[in-house]
Amino acid sequence: MSRETTQIDLPPTASLSAMVTPFKADESVDHDALSHVADWTIDRGIDGLVPCGTTGEFASLTREERRSVIETTVEAADGRVPVIAGAAATTVQGACEFVDDAAAVGADGALITPPYYHAANDPAGNRMFYDRVAADSALPIYLYNIPSCTSGPLTPETVETLASNEAVHGIKDTSGDFSTVERFVARTPDSFRVLQGYDDHFVGAQTMGANGGINALAGVFPGAFGSLCEAMDDGDIVRARGIQQQVLSPVFDAALEYGFAPATKVALCERSVLDRATVRPPLVELDESERAAVAEVVQTAVSSLD
Repeated sequence: MSRETTQIDLPPTASLSAMVTPFKADESVDHDALSHVADWTIDRGIDGLVPCGTTGEFASLTREERRSVIETTVEAADGRVPVIAGAAATTVQGACEFVDDAAAVGADGALITPPYYHAANDPAGNRMFYDRVAADSALPIYLYNIPSCTSGPLTPETVETLASNEAVHGIKDTSGDFSTVERFVARTPDSFRVLQGYDDHFVGAQTMGANGGINALAGVFPGAFGSLCEAMDDGDIVRARGIQQQVLSPVFDAALEYGFAPATKVALCERSVLDRATVRPPLVELDESERAAVAEVVQTAVSSLD
C-alpha cells in the first residue's frame, strides 16, 4: 500500500518550468547560476519548478549532482512555489532512491518516466514498476509519458489504473499526440493533473481538459506562459492562440531542431539570464549559425511581448 502523500497546491491552469542545469566552463554544475535561474523564473510568475528533467540533462548527472541540483532549487524556491523533482531511473530501486533523495532535500513531488532502454514487454510491466515505486514513496508521483526517450508510451489504460493509486497525482505528457492527452483526461479523475510537456500543444491540450504544462520554454518566457494560463482560465482562446503562435511556437520549433537543453540555454543567454550555454556530452553546444538562429526567434518573441 502506498504512503499517504500531500496534494501539491497548483492553480487550475498551471505553468511549471522544466529547468536547465547550468554548467560552468569546466562542465561542473553552476549552483549560483541555477539559483539565479530559479529566482528569475519565480519572480516572473511561474507556478512551479521541475529540476532534473529532460531539459535539465538529468541523464548526464551523477546521483550526488542530481540531489544537489534539487537541493539548490528547493533552497532558491524557499517555499514560494512547489518543486517537482525528476527521479527517472531504469530500476524500481533506483527510482525509489532518487525519490528519497528529493524528499530529503525538501522537494514537493517527483516526476518519473517509465524505465528507459528496456521497454515493457506488456503494459502490466509499467503498472508494476510505478506501483512498486509508489508503495515506498514519501512524495506525490507524477508520471512522465515521453515515448521518444523511453522506447514506448504509457497507455491510457495504464494511466487510468495508476490514477487510482493515492500516491500518483498526475502526468506530464510529451507524446506530442492530442488524442493521447484527450484519453488521459477522459480516463482519470478531476483531481489527477494532466500537464502538457509539448510546448507547441499547450493551448490545444487545455481545450481538451489538461491542467497546464511542464515546459522548457516556461523557463525562458515565464511571463508569457502566465498570460497564456490566464487567457485559458478566462476562456479567451483568441488571446491564448496569439501568445502560442507569436511567442512560443517559433522558439519551440528551434528547440526541436537544435535540441532542448542546448537551445534553451542559448535562449536564456539571449535573455541575459545565463552567461554561458555549456552542455555535457553527448549533447554539444550550438555553433555560431545555430546560436544566431535561436537568438533571432527569441528576439522576435520578446518583441511581440512588448
